[in-house]
Amino acid sequence: MLTVRPGGKENVNWSDGLLISILVRYPEIATINFDPVGHYLKFSFISSKVLEPEYFDRIKKQAVDSIEVFNLLEGRKSKVVEINRLDCDQLNIIEVQRDLDTLVHEEIALIVKLARVLLGENLVTEDADLNLDDDQFFQEEIIEYMLESMKGSNSEKSLFAFREEDRVLVFNK
Repeated sequence: MLTVRPGGKENVNWSDGLLISILVRYPEIATINFDPVGHYLKFSFISSKVLEPEYFDRIKKQAVDSIEVFNLLEGRKSKVVEINRLDCDQLNIIEVQRDLDTLVHEEIALIVKLARVLLGENLVTEDADLNLDDDQFFQEEIIEYMLESMKGSNSEKSLFAFREEDRVLVFNK
């Protein structure tokens, strides 16, 4: 996988690397946005079926409750937990926004697991290479390290990352 930036540069910094690592590890995540002003990440998941408003409200409540309980058990208070739905023709995009200061890798794994369980077969996932357990463990360690490194950073770049043809593309917004 490769980071592609306008102008042909292929340098990777902490924020780029974090987005790349998350997308490589979790094929369920369609896109990731990093907002340096609000200091949050926004994960997007795609449902191949339009979700009824009542059903979306139920899964939103379940997801928010699960994230809040997870953070309570970890002794943290989340600053930002927002879940929204975008209607796009015959599908929905579910956006989960989390502040970077209290986010940990285990919570990202929880969010992905919740998307798998709550959206079921409607969750659109990228075909991923067969990940060996050692590979997954290594990727998770990298994500955790980069998350911690990003918490103290003052990055001014707003970033958008997504997959296309077995590559991860990261762009400045």
